[in-house]
Amino acid sequence: MSSQELADGLIWYLGLVILITFHEFGHAWMAWKCGDDTARLQGRVSLNPLVHIHLIGTVILPLVAIYLSAKSPALAGFIIGWGKPVEVNLNNLRNRNVDDILVTLAGPWMNLLLAVVLVGLEKIGVMNHSANMVEICHNMAQLSLFLLYLNLLPIPPLDGSRVARVLIGMTYETYYKISRFGILILIVVINIPVVQTTIAQLTNGSLNIIKGWFSM
Repeated sequence: MSSQELADGLIWYLGLVILITFHEFGHAWMAWKCGDDTARLQGRVSLNPLVHIHLIGTVILPLVAIYLSAKSPALAGFIIGWGKPVEVNLNNLRNRNVDDILVTLAGPWMNLLLAVVLVGLEKIGVMNHSANMVEICHNMAQLSLFLLYLNLLPIPPLDGSRVARVLIGMTYETYYKISRFGILILIVVINIPVVQTTIAQLTNGSLNIIKGWFSM
């Protein structure tokens, strides 16, 4: 791995940690506002990355993916990362089903908000002729939107699966049985070309729309 690839990989990793931090913070904050203070008492209503980092999902696997992306991109595609899940006591929510969806979608919505902020910063970079700032903000906005759409896939443990469970009335018992195989199913699904193409099109299409808001 060249020094440039290492630098690019570390920038990507730091950006990923920030995006995961805001994503998990969104879940924790919304749960608190909807009546459940479990995450707040655990210190998760915080933008401190340390409280949201999962040793395997946020540290080990993403760093391995960075290394493999330079050595063997095909293998890197089988590695995914995640943050420390936010614990939610559904019995504490004021409106169980509606609030469950609100808490679940708060993470992806945070990714959308970050994408808008990052494109705004990219615009500032363009105005100040800062090529590095433009490139970093563009890449991070794109990654944030990618995480948004990836998380909406209806596959456990992704957020989309929890929304789907509520909408179709699936029992918790059935959901948790499926969740045991969720990671394996997810790894297979995200490596299906049509799924990759669809997520890429949604990501880039959304990014272009947001850039249009900033006349870019």
